[in-house]
Amino acid sequence: MSGYYSWRRRPICNRKQEDALQGKRIQEVHQQSNRCYGAPRIHAELRAGGLRVSCKRVARLMRVRGLRAKGKRRWVRTTDSRHTMAVCPDLLCRKFAVQQPNLVWASDLTYLPTKEGWLYLAVTLDLHSRAVVGYAMDTQMAATLPLAALQMAAQRRGPPSGLMHYSDRGSQYASGIFQAELARMRARGSMSRKGDCWDNAVVESFFSSLKRELLDDSVFETRDVARHAVFEFIEVFYNRQRRHSTLGYLTPLEFERQATAA
Repeated sequence: MSGYYSWRRRPICNRKQEDALQGKRIQEVHQQSNRCYGAPRIHAELRAGGLRVSCKRVARLMRVRGLRAKGKRRWVRTTDSRHTMAVCPDLLCRKFAVQQPNLVWASDLTYLPTKEGWLYLAVTLDLHSRAVVGYAMDTQMAATLPLAALQMAAQRRGPPSGLMHYSDRGSQYASGIFQAELARMRARGSMSRKGDCWDNAVVESFFSSLKRELLDDSVFETRDVARHAVFEFIEVFYNRQRRHSTLGYLTPLEFERQATAA
């Protein structure tokens, strides 16, 4: 309460100057996030930069300037589980909180619209930090697409044997070449229940963020433009800069570094 009354006793012009300065910085952070950050993430970014400000004040100054986070996009299903291939049991059972890196990876597929046609994207996330550890893009949604994402992740991370790989039961993940690669890595396959998107909610949340950030109710001019945008989003923004509420508003790589140092 003493801080509040001290603030109230300040001259009005000083408070207005503070509002103007902090509002400008809030707008900068909002623009840097491509208008995706709401008050909690902007507040975390400001505090990380040494600016002492409350989340309520951030929210108020955002309202004054007409700033808001982009809304969620409609979820679209890409899984084709109408096949006769064997599927793996659900070993994860929605236990998304993983204590160490490279214990559980989760994968899925989506597509991005361009004026040249669809660009399909496969990603592999580490459930410990939500970091994207592998990804691939192609004009076809064949089994080689998620396989390329898995191989990138394996090359980057060198996971130990016993890694759990989680996915839906789509034909790409149930395919012989994908399951053979898991066996070569000595990884355990795990698949969601049929038709339940919430079983792979972490990857679906990533796709929602990516599409909200990149599409903004439009389509890419070309597939090459889309590829570059996805690369920038993953390598520059998402893994290294985007603050994740589940991680205490740390970035995925910051969260991993802190867990490794602990």
